[in-house]
Amino acid sequence: MKRIFGTFAYGDGPRNGCWWDETCTILPRGPLGTDTQTDVAIVGAGVTGLSAALHLARAGVGATVVDANDVGWGASGRNGGFCCLGGSKADDAGIESRFGRAGRLAYRRSELEAVRLVERLVDELSLDVDRHSAGETMLAHRASDADAMRVRAATVSENYGFDPVVIEKDSLAAGGFGRFFHGGLTIPAGFGLNPRKYVGGLADAAEAAGATIFGQSGVDRITPAPGHRWHLDINGVTLCADRVIVATNGYSSEDIPDWLRGRFMPGQSNVLVTRPLTTSELEAQGWTTDQMCYDTRNLLHYFRLLPDRRFLFGMRGGLLSGPAAEIRARRRVRADFESMFPAWRDVESAHAWSGMVCLARDLMPFVGAVPGQKGMFAGLCYHGNGVAMGTYSGALLAALAQGKPPDMPFPDAMKTPLRRFELGPLRRLLMPAAYAAYAFADR
Repeated sequence: MKRIFGTFAYGDGPRNGCWWDETCTILPRGPLGTDTQTDVAIVGAGVTGLSAALHLARAGVGATVVDANDVGWGASGRNGGFCCLGGSKADDAGIESRFGRAGRLAYRRSELEAVRLVERLVDELSLDVDRHSAGETMLAHRASDADAMRVRAATVSENYGFDPVVIEKDSLAAGGFGRFFHGGLTIPAGFGLNPRKYVGGLADAAEAAGATIFGQSGVDRITPAPGHRWHLDINGVTLCADRVIVATNGYSSEDIPDWLRGRFMPGQSNVLVTRPLTTSELEAQGWTTDQMCYDTRNLLHYFRLLPDRRFLFGMRGGLLSGPAAEIRARRRVRADFESMFPAWRDVESAHAWSGMVCLARDLMPFVGAVPGQKGMFAGLCYHGNGVAMGTYSGALLAALAQGKPPDMPFPDAMKTPLRRFELGPLRRLLMPAAYAAYAFADR
């Protein structure tokens, strides 16, 4: 297993302090201990892999999920809990230049369908995920961004088929959005949730439908076998499968499969959660809304008031991995929190952690067959929006693994195979310059 960051990034250190771990228990699944056969082997017990397993099992297809750690251990169980539009980092102009206007609209509508799929699953499975927020609100951190929002409102209408709500600066306080921002744009799609409760619910539902899940079962190697089958070497035993789905996103390996080498970029995201805020503390900051929000920076901040009145605040993390780097990244997120919400400078944030998002060279997610590997499929690169898009990708992968055309939108923008980054195994060297450029543009 060859990964782009050091071992610390893939251990428990970054996860220590995760608030979601305090909110519910996900029972560990035992390791794969004997040679086993299955119709579809799924690598990764996060949102993508579990969604694929659930949809396959519902179709009567044997699905076996294996994970190097356990259900929801990666980003799926420690993200900010934003079920929202997204999945790409490419803007409309960039998507349209490659796929045309119809291709751009098809992709944007798939983002909306992804949110709706999560909503349906939460309802169908009766999952208690602490749902709240009527869509999401983008907040302008500069006056010029507020002007751009009014223009963007028309594009949102075209892309998704509904009208967003423009919030002028002088109306923010009345809406409970504080006094720091210059305007807002509320998009009526999406909601906040507890990601650990969601991923745990998906796992339980997949098993109830007939899927099997193994934890502590990292894949050492995937090799083709006679009869168009695949052998996965795990814990000294073999999982033999007709088809394979790779669903490891930001925790992917360069060599599982080899095709992934240099085609994805993990990036850290840091989150903190405060203690519950009192009514007087909320009023002091002027923040009383239940909306999940993010700002207009390229290196954006995302934040929301949780149902129990704790406040969640997140941002893109550091470029290095290790105990010292983790401490520095947590200090930076705390400093930005205090700068943006100064009335809460003395409010403790006992819970803080980090996890990996995943970026593509062309800033678009990929879902499809792995080129040159018959019977192998992959879904990854959600650019920090994996709750909805990962769930959707899993459903698409389940259809593809059955040899069926998906019964949901599957735009060309998602089918296009990932390009390699420049510098290959040294591609992390590109990130400081990219982050510096983003930070300069954010001023």
